[in-house]
Amino acid sequence: MRSRRGPVRRCAHQKKFWRNHVLFPTIAAKCGMKKSTVVGEEFRMAKCAYCSTTIIFGGKSEGKLRFCNEQCRNKGVLLATSEQVPVNVIQQKACEIRQGNCPKCGARGPIDVHVSYQVWSAVFLTSWKSRPHVCCRSCGIKSQLGDAAFSLLLGWWGFPWGLIFTPIQVVRNMVGLARGVDPSKPSAQLEKIVRLTTASQLIQTN
Repeated sequence: MRSRRGPVRRCAHQKKFWRNHVLFPTIAAKCGMKKSTVVGEEFRMAKCAYCSTTIIFGGKSEGKLRFCNEQCRNKGVLLATSEQVPVNVIQQKACEIRQGNCPKCGARGPIDVHVSYQVWSAVFLTSWKSRPHVCCRSCGIKSQLGDAAFSLLLGWWGFPWGLIFTPIQVVRNMVGLARGVDPSKPSAQLEKIVRLTTASQLIQTN
């Protein structure tokens, strides 16, 4: 009696090959996704090289870097210049900011970058973004709670992305509230902002 397992296996293999090598790459190219660096045929959404916002459609490119809009692209150009700034200079300036007063409320530090996540929708229009705040922990919590409430109120009213990104942005705010930042040293995000600011000053002086 002839077994049917052979043809079934070949058919499943063909479907898997078509899905991984034809379908997924086509969708990824249209949606701004790129192939993951891990082993396997998996894809992940592209993120803005400057603000880390997830890019679904469109975006701007500068060399190998991808940005969510023209403003982030212009700021991202500073990344190349910022690499010329010595590491010890960046670390020293970041420590000075961390030990200073909060730019928002004037309270003593530690000061660092606290990121809040926001989304709003109107029928077929949905906008989402990440907002870094250089401030104290208390002001960072207020920003994250505020953007979580903003997203809960105004994020749901778009289809389909409003329904998808509203819970994502709210959860990201809650995770930021629970996790916070390391109070013992400046974060990588604070050093990045200091590096870009220093690079901008160098460009203006030259």
